[in-house]
Amino acid sequence: MTWHDVGGLEVTEPLLSARNLTVRFGGVVAVNDVSFDVREGEVFTLIGPNGAGKTTVFNLISRIYQPTAGSISYQGRDITGVPPHEIAALGIARTFQNIELFEHASVLHNLLIGRHRHRRSSFWADLLFGSRVRETELASRRKVEEVIDFLDLQAYRDTMIAGLPYGVRKVVELARALATEPKLLLLDEPSSGLNVEETEDMAFWIEDIRDQLGITVLMVEHDMTLVSRVSDRVVALNQGQVLAAGTPREVQTHPGVVEAYLGTAEDVTSLRRPA
Repeated sequence: MTWHDVGGLEVTEPLLSARNLTVRFGGVVAVNDVSFDVREGEVFTLIGPNGAGKTTVFNLISRIYQPTAGSISYQGRDITGVPPHEIAALGIARTFQNIELFEHASVLHNLLIGRHRHRRSSFWADLLFGSRVRETELASRRKVEEVIDFLDLQAYRDTMIAGLPYGVRKVVELARALATEPKLLLLDEPSSGLNVEETEDMAFWIEDIRDQLGITVLMVEHDMTLVSRVSDRVVALNQGQVLAAGTPREVQTHPGVVEAYLGTAEDVTSLRRPA
């Protein structure tokens, strides 16, 4: 990471920087002038009520959507015009709110698919399966086994995805993203659909992904207990705009955030008033 001297202090460039992102779908403004920086080695979380624009921001970073205005830079490089199929090669991996796995393939094979970005051989080299291709295949197998061990998926290694419970599928999708060896991991509502125990496990793994693997995490999440536990910094969105930014406690106690989730004081009073 490039270092700069600012007023005698050394600071690093952010790993990911979003500047003045705006997205319009016809007459609807889904994201409006959103800016934030994600620092290397942190868990950075986007929160907000449904329809706030959180997943749209993820889709912009993943290059699924093209911004109407604004820019995105990653490791100091402008990636606003990078096509979606090149994002993984840059070291950015993503999970989805709705699980996207190959149902009729095993856990092992789903993770090996995540190694695709590391392949450098040609079609004919793969077909002949020469020594270099074999070495690459063995390296991919070793990495996948490391991820399986890291996330305690040993018991499911050879199980078809279609036969797995929902909570395990969520972990497998996380594992496939880790198998790409990302520098930046985008987690879209990782606790969605999980029970309390599974959410606790997810929090543990997110902390270890940051602390042990050194991977930066950008997360969209509704579970505020999980957000408070794992997040270093939080940005709250509402109606496509940044409402508040800071530590989890600062953001959760911000009056605008409280109002966005619960309504005005009058609304809360009316909810409490007997019918």
